[in-house]
Amino acid sequence: MEDKSHRCHYRVLYGDTDAAAVVYNANYLRFFEIGRTELMRENVCSYREIEELGLLFPVIECYTRFKAPARYDDLLIIETRLSELQKITCKFTYKILRKESATGKELLLAKGHTLHASINRKGKLTPLPTNIIPLLQALLPETA
Repeated sequence: MEDKSHRCHYRVLYGDTDAAAVVYNANYLRFFEIGRTELMRENVCSYREIEELGLLFPVIECYTRFKAPARYDDLLIIETRLSELQKITCKFTYKILRKESATGKELLLAKGHTLHASINRKGKLTPLPTNIIPLLQALLPETA
């Protein structure tokens, strides 16, 4: 089965950390956004282009499960997949990983998902644009 995940990197800034010297929990939603934005830009279109169509894709649900801390100067791997596509919603799943220098293995730091609705500028639910649906469908995992 073809892996349809997208990967990008992010270097943790000092400002991303909290008093405990680890990445502050809310910043993982920013990491999810970075991954989602880059997946869309490389495979579908930019969010700017979606906004030019008069649409917005707000987050209507989010979930994060923390497994291990990220710290200042860590180089994170943000792995993003489109996992569900409906008429007006789409769901992305994420893994935040760090390659361990001692072993070369990737350590899972956090995983989660975001669910997005397609709305117009007046805030009304609106079907996803027909011209981007096939591009989004191509990102979905193969079904058995």
